[in-house]
Amino acid sequence: MIHTDSGVPVADSRILVWDIPTRIFHWLLVLCFTVAYLTSESERWQLWHVVAGYTFGALLLFRLLWGMVGSRYARFSQFVRGPSQVLTYLRSLLSRKPDHYTGHNPAGALAIVGILGLGLLTVLTGWASFNDYGDWIGELHEGIVNVLLLIIGIHIAGVLISSLLHRENLVRAMVNGYKEGASVEAIRYPQWIAAVLLVVGLIAFLWALVSSQLPLLMP
Repeated sequence: MIHTDSGVPVADSRILVWDIPTRIFHWLLVLCFTVAYLTSESERWQLWHVVAGYTFGALLLFRLLWGMVGSRYARFSQFVRGPSQVLTYLRSLLSRKPDHYTGHNPAGALAIVGILGLGLLTVLTGWASFNDYGDWIGELHEGIVNVLLLIIGIHIAGVLISSLLHRENLVRAMVNGYKEGASVEAIRYPQWIAAVLLVVGLIAFLWALVSSQLPLLMP
């Protein structure tokens, strides 16, 4: 038995929760952060670092927009909650029946907001460091990245713990978009058109970015 976000118990079924743009954003963000992090200390791979970092920033800007106009569970108004609800959810994890949310749970939402905010600061300080605004900017950039890495680690741990406690594979859900839930809680459309626009926009962005940054990074 599943309880909807409004607290009404209903029979559970396999429902579509995460739209395609949200899933594309999520995994491309993981890829960009990984590439940027692994190439951060190498002059040889500097182009990869710059391109991954700027693409990371573009994805974050898309997510801010999608958080306002996207499908139900992608919207900030649906999953961003106050401190009291976060604490209530965390306390429920200690019980045998932790609170279940069809979309992001309150603790997960807090981590997502942190990742978005710190991610944008990472891109801004990275841009300033690349344009020689001072050594202190570079140190600030590294410090923010370390905090962001910590938040990401907490987020991953939370996903694994929630998957075990709720007996649902949250990683798989972010791949195929489906979770167990009440049929009335499902989103109606996977948002294919928005997904295609996102991919085309990213390809155009990457083309323009590589064309403009490559001459600057050539020896």
